[in-house]
Amino acid sequence: MEGRLKDKVIAVTGGTKGIGKGIVEMAVREGAKVAFGGRSASEGEALASRLSAEYGDRICFVQGDIAETEACRLFIDRTVNRFGRIDGLVNNAGWFPRATLLETDDALFDQVFDVNMKSAFFCSRFAIEHMLKSGGGSIVHMGSTHGFGGMDDLAAYGCAKGAMHTLSKHIARNYAAQRIRSNWVTVGWVATEGEVARVEKDGSSAQDLEALGKSEVPSGRLQTVEDMAYGVIYLLADESSQVTGTDLHITGGFNI
Repeated sequence: MEGRLKDKVIAVTGGTKGIGKGIVEMAVREGAKVAFGGRSASEGEALASRLSAEYGDRICFVQGDIAETEACRLFIDRTVNRFGRIDGLVNNAGWFPRATLLETDDALFDQVFDVNMKSAFFCSRFAIEHMLKSGGGSIVHMGSTHGFGGMDDLAAYGCAKGAMHTLSKHIARNYAAQRIRSNWVTVGWVATEGEVARVEKDGSSAQDLEALGKSEVPSGRLQTVEDMAYGVIYLLADESSQVTGTDLHITGGFNI
């Protein structure tokens, strides 16, 4: 049986760990050629080596700081140079330092927006330039429940994700006629390695986190990386060809 993304070229930012890594792995399994970016050369090269051993030359790692505009251009150009085109982009790179509005200074604000919003804006821009030439594509923006308001200590992050949400709608409205789709995924409370490390740093355990998910999330559990990846694959695949400008909430009801 052929994969749902057979021969599609997909680019994933922030693909070396967590949700991004899960998307990269699932996209390759579904038949895609995947370029993924990240700041850590060691993590990226290790993932690329492991996947190449199993799936051949359908994987490409591009090291760089996606918060810089030229790194966005390089990432998209490297994708196209390696695979000939780009059919899908997943804006997954993110950073969410905890700080209230009153604790956020210029430097922190700029860093949060550069990683979360500016990277999505310019990766989308450069990808669309190529998609217009090749007949269309799909862009998926990995959002957050905080993009609709935000916790008190995620002020800049919530604002950045809110801006990304607007970007998704803008692209969907203005490029639908050119067969370029844009959709937003509301990422729920995901039990990534990073989230487990965060709660352990605060003195809790992975078991405490699991128990909190059971009590706080209507579905009775935290979301998994695989939950996110399944939704993204759907939005990249041809079966969602008429889906654009939508918000896919993968939250277990957490945002209701």
